[in-house]
Amino acid sequence: MIDAVVARLKAEVPDLGSRVEGALDLADMLRAGRLPENTNAIVLPVGLAGRAADAASGLYRQAFTETVGVLLLARVHDRTGRRALGRIRPLIMEVVEAIAGWTPGDQLGVFQLKGGRIVSMTGGTLIYQVEFTIDDQLRIAT
Repeated sequence: MIDAVVARLKAEVPDLGSRVEGALDLADMLRAGRLPENTNAIVLPVGLAGRAADAASGLYRQAFTETVGVLLLARVHDRTGRRALGRIRPLIMEVVEAIAGWTPGDQLGVFQLKGGRIVSMTGGTLIYQVEFTIDDQLRIAT
């Protein structure tokens, strides 16, 4: 799923260019106090939420919602970050338009915008996270 969202952002948001990555090494980078130099967006899995399960003869079925986050990074050159937030606002909307309403494969639903917020403004970088949810279903033969 993450790779599909990365590919979608690269294809649909020209302002990001090829500067979109998955979150494989994000934790290590944050612990080391550094962020990727040439990355404007990082896509990461945020979580899963299961709903009530339904078991029928020979089949286990459970709906769930998956949440994906897109971290947008902007360099901050003023103390309040106002200029960086002003520059990143159009990019936020481009990301929303690229992902909301789209499905990356055989999921039952389409991505919906969950929300967005500033998660950090330290070290000269503003990080804004946009979250999307998508509904799907487990179907397991028992």
